[in-house]
Amino acid sequence: MIYFLTNNRSSEKIFLQRNEMEDRNEKYCFGIDVGGTTVKMGLFTTEGELLDKWEIPTRKEDGGAYILNDVAASVEAKLAEKNIAKEDVAGAGIGVPGPTLDTGYVSICVNLGWKDKNPANALSELLSIPVKAGNDANVAALGEMWKGGGAGEMNVIMVTLGTGVGGGVIINGKVLVGANGAGGEIGHLCVNYEEKDKCGCGNCGCLEQYASATGIVRLAKKKLGQELRPTILTKEDVTAKDVFDAVKAGDETAKEIAVEFGRYLGYALANLAAVLDPAVIVIGGGVSKAGEVLIPYIREPFMERAFFANRNVKFALATLGNDAGICGAAKLVLED
Repeated sequence: MIYFLTNNRSSEKIFLQRNEMEDRNEKYCFGIDVGGTTVKMGLFTTEGELLDKWEIPTRKEDGGAYILNDVAASVEAKLAEKNIAKEDVAGAGIGVPGPTLDTGYVSICVNLGWKDKNPANALSELLSIPVKAGNDANVAALGEMWKGGGAGEMNVIMVTLGTGVGGGVIINGKVLVGANGAGGEIGHLCVNYEEKDKCGCGNCGCLEQYASATGIVRLAKKKLGQELRPTILTKEDVTAKDVFDAVKAGDETAKEIAVEFGRYLGYALANLAAVLDPAVIVIGGGVSKAGEVLIPYIREPFMERAFFANRNVKFALATLGNDAGICGAAKLVLED
């Protein structure tokens, strides 16, 4: 837009005010991912460029009373280091390991010791900048939609296969939070109604019992206890990585374990797709480090049970790794 100067003093004043407003355009934001051991932090431009990233320890003593103060101190130090004024900061997003409402309220974060807390409000008061909070798995999904395996799509399911099974759902570019902040708890879909052993959540037959790294080990040990054929796997110390390394090596027993794992996960994702209609399903977490070998074991059972309108869904591996949380948290504060 072009402004014309005149001899009129009021016109000159408007011109200067507009220039001052343009000079104060917000240029930066922070993404914060609070974990049980470390807090990962990133400084971004509002265009999405990651300028710097670092970590600080998560001090959980006294019910996590020091965590947000430590985060605020670290942000202030980074602003001073980079000579960035608060007026140039759009805000900060923070991902936390617990159900989180749109308001930022968290009823409980077991891993941090928090109860009845609003980390968004508390951190905003400490920093005097806008802050938004979200569940860490949902925030990671948002990061993968923005800059990772789901980039370019607005409807994404992300499944994180680690010690447990986490997940996040993005609908029309927005995180599905739910009424209680528990949207996207994919790991606790019931996939086996005959299961007698309990999941960590207290229910039986949850997806997490079969598709997490721990669940894959459980399937492997059961299989190896009955296996008479030669296999490179050993029951005593088998890991999920061992299983997929053996798959790559052509081990038939390992392939059968992978088929069972994939059937549980693929069928569950087909059910989810019928409700959520994603464009892409992103697979992340430690198990995803097996690489592309993983995808066919999930896609094939998915296709067996998928509603016809969902059969064009793409499967992709997560690409952001440990940066997914800070990227998603930054995106959280940049959302309209």
